[in-house]
Amino acid sequence: MPRPPKRRLVEQLPAATYFKPAGIRMVDLDEVQLSIDELEAIRLKDREGFDHVTCAERMNVSRPTFHRILRMGHQKVADALTTGKAIRIEGGIYQLKDQHQCRQCGHTWKIKGDAPQEDVCPACQAPEVIRGLTSAPRRRRRRRGHGR
Repeated sequence: MPRPPKRRLVEQLPAATYFKPAGIRMVDLDEVQLSIDELEAIRLKDREGFDHVTCAERMNVSRPTFHRILRMGHQKVADALTTGKAIRIEGGIYQLKDQHQCRQCGHTWKIKGDAPQEDVCPACQAPEVIRGLTSAPRRRRRRRGHGR
């Protein structure tokens, strides 16, 4: 059994989560799904201009893992741009940097770098706090017909 994948550290969620070619109706479009961590890799490398080692450190993954994430993201974007597909940005295995969530009420808030880290929710004062808001865990699929 392989070990579960490590959550990738993401600094910000995208402002827009869907892009489509102009002049083509939605019903006529195929989609490519770009994960949040793939978008973060593209942002760090191509927009911010960091090298692979720095990008990998900022996402809290190894350099080869960062390279795989970036390569998959580039392939999906290239496929969408060259074949006229829409890009949907969602999913992935990620954790938001400096953002917490209350287990009781669901309130989320961002922690400032110099502020002390609180162990209670600012909205309901509950002590059940999730440090670093994370993506939904993957559900394992059961294989059928393999006698397991």
